[in-house]
Formats: sequence, C-alpha cells, structure tokens
Amino acid sequence: MNSTNDENLLKSKQHFYVLDGLRGVAAIAVVIFHFMEWVYPDFTENFIGHGFLAVDFFFCLSGFVIAYAYDNRLPKMGLKTFFTSRLIRLHPLVVAGTILGLIGLFTDPFADHAVNYSISSVVLIVISSLLLIPFPVMEERAFNLFSLNAPSWSLFWEYVANILYALILIRLSRKALWLLLVIAAAALIWVSYNTGNLLGGWSGGTFLDGGVRMSYSFIAGLLVFRSGWIIKNKLGFVVLSLLLAAAFMSSGLTYPWIVELIIVMFYFPLLVALGAGSVLTDPIRKICVFMGNISYPLYMTHYVGIWFFGNYFISKTIPKEQLPWVIGIGTVLMIIFAWLVMILYDMPVRNLLKRKRSERLRRKQLELQG
Repeated sequence: MNSTNDENLLKSKQHFYVLDGLRGVAAIAVVIFHFMEWVYPDFTENFIGHGFLAVDFFFCLSGFVIAYAYDNRLPKMGLKTFFTSRLIRLHPLVVAGTILGLIGLFTDPFADHAVNYSISSVVLIVISSLLLIPFPVMEERAFNLFSLNAPSWSLFWEYVANILYALILIRLSRKALWLLLVIAAAALIWVSYNTGNLLGGWSGGTFLDGGVRMSYSFIAGLLVFRSGWIIKNKLGFVVLSLLLAAAFMSSGLTYPWIVELIIVMFYFPLLVALGAGSVLTDPIRKICVFMGNISYPLYMTHYVGIWFFGNYFISKTIPKEQLPWVIGIGTVLMIIFAWLVMILYDMPVRNLLKRKRSERLRRKQLELQG
C-alpha cells in the first residue's frame, strides 16, 4: 500500500483530543512521582505515590489507539509497513533517551557511577539500551532493565504489545480477547497480591511483572475500542484530568494492592472510554494537542534530570519547605526541555525517515511499472 495514502487516511480519521491531553497529564504525573520517590521511598507516604500506574494507563490507551488506527488498515498495509511505522514513531526518542542517559552518567556532578564500569561494559550498556535489550547490571541504579534510561522498560513491553497485536491479536475475535483478558486479570491479581503492589516491571527482579501489566491493560484498551465502549459525555478535559490525577494520588488508601487492581482493571478503561467520548472547545483542544505531543518526549527524556536530583538529594540537605519549589521548577524545565527535543530532534528525524520511506516506495513502484 502507498505510504503517503496510508498516512493521509489516518489523518482523515476522528482524533481523540481529550485522550491526548490525558496522556500528557499521565506523563507529568510520572515525572513528579519520580521526583517524590527520592523524598519518600515508601510510596504509600507519597502524595502522588500511585504515579507509577500512569504506565498502565499508557498501555490501556495504547491498546485503544492501536486498534482504532490499525484494525482496518493493517491487513492492507502489511506487517513491514506497520512495524516500520511504529519504529519511526517510537525509536528516535529511545535513541535520544539513551544518549542523554550516557551523557548524564559521565557528567553527573553529584555521583561518579561511571568509574565503576569499564569501557566495554559501558558499550554493552549503550548497545542494549539502543536496541531495547534488557540488561540490568547497574547495582547503584537498582538493576534497572535499562540503566541509561529507566523508563525504556515500558517501551520494551510496548514493542512486545505491537508485535503481538500485528501477529496475533488483530486476528482474534472479541470472545478470544475476553478469554485472554480473564487470564491476564488472574495473573495481574496474583502479581499484586504476591508483591503487595503493581510497582514492578522496571527491574531485573520484576521483569515478568511488566509483561503482566502490559498484557491486561493493552488487551483492555483493545476491547474498549472493539466493543464500542465510547461513552458520550460533557465532562471535558479538565474534569477527566482531575479524575485521572485522583488515581495517581490514591496511594494513602488501605490495602493498596486492591486499590491498584481496581484502578488498573476498571477505572483506567472507564477513563479511556470517557475520554474518547468527551467533547472539547477550541482553546482546550489546543492544550490537549500540546499535552499529547509533549507526553512521549517528556517521558523518555526526563530521567537524566531525576538522577541528578536524586544524587544531589542523598548527598546534600534540601530543606523540605524548598522541595515544592525545586520539584515544581524542575518539572517545568523538563517539560520545556522535552518540547525542545521534540521540535529540534524528534519531529525532524521522524519526518526525514518518513520521506526516505516514501521515496523508497516510489522508486520501487516505478521499477515495477518499468
């Protein structure tokens, strides 16, 4: 299928602006959570201690959006074009996050972790990060799957979800998806009960937990779309943002493992259904577009700053009354930096790759016609 026509077809489809905005809210919640977990290592004492559940919201939203965008198009466009499209969309920022993490490793003024590793070890860490191959070897970074950019762990599972979708899930009936969802739900309940929370997936010791979290939420998102659960409403972006933020700020409730299950299994799919059916005014739409555009760059570029903050926090004394200012200003600076990365790097690189792909396809078509 012609790549340009395929992209034009996608652009002509309805756009869910509120979902874009909610994705941005979730990304900002992740940033604040990562700041706050240095201050309160026990997430139950953290006012945004359930910020890590934003990843489950991302997975659910991804399932909905992928089904909406590709259920009818993938059989025509083919696997190669689908996988190429996903790589162009996702991987430039995987590369950017790796490079930023490498720079941070050697320039962090508050910790010299690089001294513990040989050049060959650093090269292996970089290669594994660039190729999204889990390589949890840095003890001082809690054996993150991707030491240079910890958030890449969810991108690994996002890629797995995309592969499973293209090869298997797109062909399954709703009944089959419901069966898989029930199995995934049982696994999610076991993980949450066994560990006491749904925080795992980012480290070598909790690797499989990430797969369970992805499986349930991604399939739930698929089912929200395929079942037509788009709930028409007038709640709008502001109200739905507050409802989403409430989930991230629920960590002080009793029995967190049960609360987290309810949020992930029922509340997030409901918010996706409400977000898809909500209406917007023009000024708010622009905010949602910006929030949606900035969400992925922010998620993939913020962690180098978090390491700087964390290493400073444990080596120096920051008066607690100053922390809201430090974290607030730090979050704003990270948003600005993510916007710059998006404008100066991510968008130009993706546009270049799209042009090269289109040119290659045109040449191939001309050769076939000749």
